[in-house]
Amino acid sequence: MEKQALKPLPEKRYEIKRQSRATVHKNSHIYFSKDRHYYSVPYQHIGKRVKVIYSDSSIEIYHQNELLTLHARQFKKYAYTTIKEHMPSHHQFISEWSSEKFISWASQIGLHCQTLIIKILDKKQHPEQSYKSCLGILHLAKKAGKQRLDKACKRALDYGSYNYNIIDRILKNGWDELDEDEKESIDIPKHNNIRGSQYYK
Repeated sequence: MEKQALKPLPEKRYEIKRQSRATVHKNSHIYFSKDRHYYSVPYQHIGKRVKVIYSDSSIEIYHQNELLTLHARQFKKYAYTTIKEHMPSHHQFISEWSSEKFISWASQIGLHCQTLIIKILDKKQHPEQSYKSCLGILHLAKKAGKQRLDKACKRALDYGSYNYNIIDRILKNGWDELDEDEKESIDIPKHNNIRGSQYYK
């Protein structure tokens, strides 16, 4: 009796939606920390705090209940999903910088360098700040060579310190060339950002 009153099933399967918050960075992207992926937002909203409503297949970005943009959800870490129109013309060059490119560049230097760059990119900070640190470290290969830079990155990983200054200091002092016994005698200054390898265990 009820068959004629039934409606057809929806074409798309129902998906649970969740929400989080993000800030639109100066490169017109938000960082979606759950997937470690970046999504573009119209540049007029740079600096604003936005609401992110996400499901298994989509990312919706709102500001004051206004839908700013909709993206298909991507799960590739450190990559960017960008709509070109979201980028102001004088900022479009920033889209050429990406976490994925820095990781690929670092992998050509060595495994330790790649690991260090990933740890820097993993920090919850503005991406452009990470990029400056990554560029500085990777450019040290021109002065010191790839092999020395990779060894310096290994030392920094051992110290639990992930920034340009420590890499530069290791190279200037020749600590990358020391053997394991000599390394133990190096007096690294106490600092809140240098926690040591035990901190991460």
